[in-house]
Amino acid sequence: MPTNKNSRRIFLKTVAAGSLTTLIIPNALSVAGSDMYSPVSKKEKDLVFLFQGDSITDGNRGRNSDPNHIMGHGYAFSIATRLGCDFPERNLTFINRGISGNKVTDLEKRWKEDCLDLKPDVLSVLIGINDSSSAIATNPMLLPVTPKIFDEVYRLVLDQAVKQNPDIILVLNQPFVFKSKSTEKNWEQRLADLTERQKIVEKIAEDYNAVFVKLQDAFDKACKRAPAEYWIWDGIHPTVAGHELITREWLRQIRKRLRFIKY
Repeated sequence: MPTNKNSRRIFLKTVAAGSLTTLIIPNALSVAGSDMYSPVSKKEKDLVFLFQGDSITDGNRGRNSDPNHIMGHGYAFSIATRLGCDFPERNLTFINRGISGNKVTDLEKRWKEDCLDLKPDVLSVLIGINDSSSAIATNPMLLPVTPKIFDEVYRLVLDQAVKQNPDIILVLNQPFVFKSKSTEKNWEQRLADLTERQKIVEKIAEDYNAVFVKLQDAFDKACKRAPAEYWIWDGIHPTVAGHELITREWLRQIRKRLRFIKY
């Protein structure tokens, strides 16, 4: 114990410094333990979530304002139901503009109306399987979207979105494929082409500091528990379980930017 005034002052200063350290260190550790290369969103209320892509995103969505069907019946619906129900005080808006059969070149043609005019705060894109199919098709009437065109147009539409909203959160989803009766024709060529596009999307995500959702990896892991057709019924389109898998992986990755999401 301190025995004089000087030692008592030293003791009190030491206690105070220790208390201050106790208050400060947990926050510092929290920051250090987070994804330091993924800036947290400045805006966490009144967010507009826009889902873009092909039939996997489309999910047979409604084409009018009927809120009972507007999000379709795929992963976009599942994400919207969870976040909308769990965080009503944040006034989140969810929009699905996926269109069956779309390629990235189709997105570019409708980008103003179906993206920029909607002013998204969170833009999720899942595209690539139709682009890949066009490149390996034997139909001479189909204009192929080569990997080079895929890369260039993908970046072009993202550039427009970022220019409009520099704080936009981009979520780029890895396209995926499995071998089935629907995809087995030219399988090796198909797999090689889509693998190249997967690498392109990952590189774009890195260049744009986007959230990257590794869906092929997630499905590959899931296939250790059940056959591929349990998750992807025709090698391309997810089952109900497959859409739930996408939902869980998407939410797990988005929380790097939106810290109120704790799934």
